[in-house]
Amino acid sequence: MSKKTIILGIETSCDETAVAIIKENGSNSPRILSNIISSQVNIHKEFGGVVPELAARSHVEKIDLIAKKAIEDSGISLHNISAVAATAGPGLVVCLSIGLNFGKAISSSLEIPFIGVNHLEGHALSPMLHSKLKYPYLLLLISGGHSQYLSVNGLGNYKRLGTTIDDALGEAFDKTAKILGIEFPGGPKLEKFAEKGDPNKFDLPKPIINKGGCNLSFAGLKTAILRISKTIKTQQEKCDLAASFQKTVEEILCTKTNVAFKEFKKLNTQNEYSFVVAGGVAANKGIRKNLIKISNENNFKPIFPEIDLCGDNAAMIAYVGLEKFKMKQFDNLDLPANPRLALDKSAKFLKGAGVVI
Repeated sequence: MSKKTIILGIETSCDETAVAIIKENGSNSPRILSNIISSQVNIHKEFGGVVPELAARSHVEKIDLIAKKAIEDSGISLHNISAVAATAGPGLVVCLSIGLNFGKAISSSLEIPFIGVNHLEGHALSPMLHSKLKYPYLLLLISGGHSQYLSVNGLGNYKRLGTTIDDALGEAFDKTAKILGIEFPGGPKLEKFAEKGDPNKFDLPKPIINKGGCNLSFAGLKTAILRISKTIKTQQEKCDLAASFQKTVEEILCTKTNVAFKEFKKLNTQNEYSFVVAGGVAANKGIRKNLIKISNENNFKPIFPEIDLCGDNAAMIAYVGLEKFKMKQFDNLDLPANPRLALDKSAKFLKGAGVVI
């Protein structure tokens, strides 16, 4: 394989239009040449959440400009690109299709390989853009649409240990923020709001905390927040409720992660254990602090992606594309978008809960 392998990555699974270019040098260490992300916050702010049709329209309007910016910032010629990698799922199908088709068009015009990427695999491998990491490792993927514990055994090789049986953690953060009147996107802002409150003010439920293995549940917590919010009269009480929510989430994750540590060790016997926390919620400082603490207590090395790689981005998609390129795992140009694409090939879709388990 050429020492100058260059991958163009495209991400449009939800409301971020992102294009990145990465290059692998002779030392097998990837280098991010550009990583451009265009947010749609202002578009969806008035609706308090992502509107799929508006998100897709914005992708159509911006993707060409974002791609040109990524190429310009990278300092490379379009004709030096080795392959194109684009998110194929999971996500909003109308949004996925924009990036997927754009990537296919570039691949076809340049006559280079096209690679469809699982968005979740991008998160799973994202720390490898900045750190050396060996398989297998335990992964906690926490984002707006997903909350899962997985044993990452290799490229394309994942074993689900636990998942949310209802809401994703990122969704719980966003809905709680909305209830408290925090401006969209409220999830990332809620932690700062909580810093002004008393985390012990409200005793909130911790659904299935002592059962269900390392499966998670946040619907009951969200419902409790809604019920209590109707009795709140002051701004300080709102801050107290936010702080209590933050503390409860941290306690849930610590308890369930301890279970996941035990489950992972049953499957993998090794001298050193690594614990990766990835996804948008991995940027939460309180969650990071607590998970680092229990990782050290259980002899797991805690690893987090760089903050700018926690949310949706195209660099992580390009990296998976790079790894698949080295193994010649290419896709045909008729590859469809799959809004329910799972990491664990044996996983099934749980009807009614809206999650893959």
